[in-house]
Amino acid sequence: MLIFDNLRKKYLVLTPEEWVRQHFIHYLIGKKRYPESLIALEKQLVINNRKKRTDILIFNKNGKPEIIVECKAPSIKITQDTFDQIARYNLKLNANYLIVTNGLQHFYCKMDFEKETYIFLKDIPSYN
Repeated sequence: MLIFDNLRKKYLVLTPEEWVRQHFIHYLIGKKRYPESLIALEKQLVINNRKKRTDILIFNKNGKPEIIVECKAPSIKITQDTFDQIARYNLKLNANYLIVTNGLQHFYCKMDFEKETYIFLKDIPSYN
């Protein structure tokens, strides 16, 4: 099945992971009020000479990464490996919040850079 992605302005194959991403983008824009202009999809970064991509990256008003979102298909169990993956991305990006979701479970974390860890939250703040 194909869907039209408004952020990318193109059609995409609706894989299970893409279904999760599209619904989470809708949540970020509709419920949390993040502007589309601050949301990037599949932003490329290089880690250990390997090209990687964030699923969703949200910037703050100053153009700095604020939130990284890692999306998995609903059939994929969220494990420590998933958190390790997004934490590696954050070594390059220094975002304040990390989110991991499979569409059924959502984990929201705020970075504690001083202690080099993250604190689990019930939700992320709305855009202000």
